[in-house]
Amino acid sequence: MQGSADGCWQIGCVSYLNSKPLIQPMVQRSDCRVHFAVPSALLAMLERRTVAAALAPVVDYQTSESELILVPAGGICCDGPTLTVRIYSAVEAKQIRRLHADTDSHTSVILSQIILRKRYGVEPEVIPMSAGRAVPHDENDALLLIGDKVVNAAPNQWQYPVQLDLGEQWKQFTGLPFVFAMWMMRADAVDEKLAQVLADARRRGLTMTHELAERYAAASGWPVSLAERYFTEYLKYEITADRRRGLALFYQYARELGLLKADREMRYFDLPAMTG
Repeated sequence: MQGSADGCWQIGCVSYLNSKPLIQPMVQRSDCRVHFAVPSALLAMLERRTVAAALAPVVDYQTSESELILVPAGGICCDGPTLTVRIYSAVEAKQIRRLHADTDSHTSVILSQIILRKRYGVEPEVIPMSAGRAVPHDENDALLLIGDKVVNAAPNQWQYPVQLDLGEQWKQFTGLPFVFAMWMMRADAVDEKLAQVLADARRRGLTMTHELAERYAAASGWPVSLAERYFTEYLKYEITADRRRGLALFYQYARELGLLKADREMRYFDLPAMTG
């Protein structure tokens, strides 16, 4: 299955800067057609079979009405600070009462609650926040922002002096890396050849980080040097054994706290040379 009658693989991918090393080599292929969307929109594309594979938030693996399979050809991961997944607060974390959450990523919304509840002992009310929506400011209100806007449209530091990078918080709390998104396919439509194309694209994309930073940083409102550091220092793109352990622990904590109801077995579609 290639995803369409015209012989092109249809691929869903996040529209943020963070995906460029995974997706750019496929953008350049004549047999691939990439559909860009915010992370929260990708699951529906998989479920409707609009795409054959999607770089979907890991929460969607558990919440999907369709059975999916994890394809460790690549993902968006961190092993410490992410730079672009942050809670902004006027007070210390243990005093946060309301969290206005950027809903572009289901995974980050749940991760923020795990960190606040398990590490800081607070259970704030979570209020969905759409792009551009004004947020009522009370000293116990905090913001969760993800993606490029954390760099190009960050809140004033004088207003929100406390900043929690959720990748850094997770690493300090668990000692493990974190996986935000991974390639997924429908379990009834696994395409081995496409899985290998995705893995090959990751390997090639990681040799293009300087070129990608020069090409895309300005359009995202980023300095080129920061974009290159983002690709090479902050983000990790391989799905290694310790990143799988981090993902399993995330699912465990989310279920323990009642943030995820599903307990779907983690099924991976591995090829011999897919990781590493």
